[in-house]
Amino acid sequence: MATEGPARRRIQVAEHPRLLKLKEIFNSKFGSIPKFYVRAPGRVNIIGEHIDYCGYSVLPMAVEQDMLIAVEPVKTHTLQLANTNPLYPDFSTSANNIQIDRTNPLWHNYFLCGFKGIQEHFGLSNLTGMNCLVDGNIPPSSGLSSSSALVCCAGLVTLTVLGMNLSKLLAKYKSLQWDKVLRLEEVQTELGISLEEMLLVTEDALHSEPYSPEEICKCLGISLEELRTQILSPNTQDVLIFKLYQRAKHVYSEAARVLQFKKICEEAPDNIVQLLGELMNQSHKSCRDMYECSCPELDQLVDICRKFGAPGSRLTGAGWGGCTVSIVPADKLPSFLANVQEAYYQRSNRSLAPEKQSLFVTKPGGGALVFLEA
Repeated sequence: MATEGPARRRIQVAEHPRLLKLKEIFNSKFGSIPKFYVRAPGRVNIIGEHIDYCGYSVLPMAVEQDMLIAVEPVKTHTLQLANTNPLYPDFSTSANNIQIDRTNPLWHNYFLCGFKGIQEHFGLSNLTGMNCLVDGNIPPSSGLSSSSALVCCAGLVTLTVLGMNLSKLLAKYKSLQWDKVLRLEEVQTELGISLEEMLLVTEDALHSEPYSPEEICKCLGISLEELRTQILSPNTQDVLIFKLYQRAKHVYSEAARVLQFKKICEEAPDNIVQLLGELMNQSHKSCRDMYECSCPELDQLVDICRKFGAPGSRLTGAGWGGCTVSIVPADKLPSFLANVQEAYYQRSNRSLAPEKQSLFVTKPGGGALVFLEA
């Protein structure tokens, strides 16, 4: 798989209020003006939940909310980071001695991850420093990948400073023996059958009652010690029941829904919104019942969204729990927003996040971009 580098666009900063404000704050903080700006959007996963790490595709959408970074390369080796949000304090470090404290998820660590990732990938040393001012309007902790957007932004900042482009990303796949297979997609690939056929295999091969560790060991012909040390992850080694049938059924049916969603988008039938909505609703039901990654509050919010005009609504983001994503016709948006706010937030005494970030509208947004001032 090959891809071009990030798109670049020359703009008049004065014509873009947010960029102009960012430029002014940058000047007041660093006493200079940015040489360029980098943007990376947040994203919402429309459909395809808990199947990416099983090897299957998901269908995310870039949202209009994003991360912006104003950048000035400097002649020193100091990396200076600042944020327009006063909740996030300034930070500086040597560009050639990046230390990331994994136990302390401070905001600047996400930038350092993107910077260090590029540094290590290309085997670089003696890097130049830079002044960076970050501005984000992606609601934090909402399942919209604000932290990932910051990591991506930092990576593009680093690439742009170094004058590099992303190119020729290679994906390698190697067939594995059963004891090396780690993902459900690999089972399907080995068998060479469709997702629909994999659902039938799941029905035949697995029973719906939970499996005990001992039963799994008997099926695989291994010891409990081998199960714990060679197959289970550290956080599942003490689990006493495994709902293998339910989890496999969710993964294969959800992977099939992603492909159906894509096909409907490509064919664009007259009832496209209704068809896509039905797939989103099926996805939520599977997440709730088969994968058990929902919660009562999310189920209630999904029901409210459907009641007030969403043909489809489902959980997304944050692993377990998270937020909802709903597909809503544009002409129903004003009443939809008002009714959902009243029914879910006001009646249940839930307070909206600052600037009403708990409930907002977005269209599909653009991708990552480097802005150069004209």
